[in-house]
Amino acid sequence: IKEAQKDDDELWAIVQNVEDERTIQTLEDMLRACALEWTGNWDEYLCLVEFAYNNSWHASIKAAPFELLYGRKCRVPICWNEVGERLIEGPELIEITNEKVAVAKE
Repeated sequence: IKEAQKDDDELWAIVQNVEDERTIQTLEDMLRACALEWTGNWDEYLCLVEFAYNNSWHASIKAAPFELLYGRKCRVPICWNEVGERLIEGPELIEITNEKVAVAKE
């Protein structure tokens, strides 16, 4: 029985590695698309890519990761500023940000 358990553990480790590699490849593709679309360094877009990835439908889990984790859809912030500041941004900035997230999702 211990040998069977060991084989199962090894199989799940392989499956997890494949899933991790797929996730990393997806994130790399998203970052590459952003770098081609906008100028600057890839690390400037990492937060948008992460946001887009976590709020996109994943066929393997049949949901967005955010929804599974928190049990609801993500509420997009309308206030994009430094911590401590209180400033509601206009619809133009929100639209620009939404467009950037859409590009990251592609």
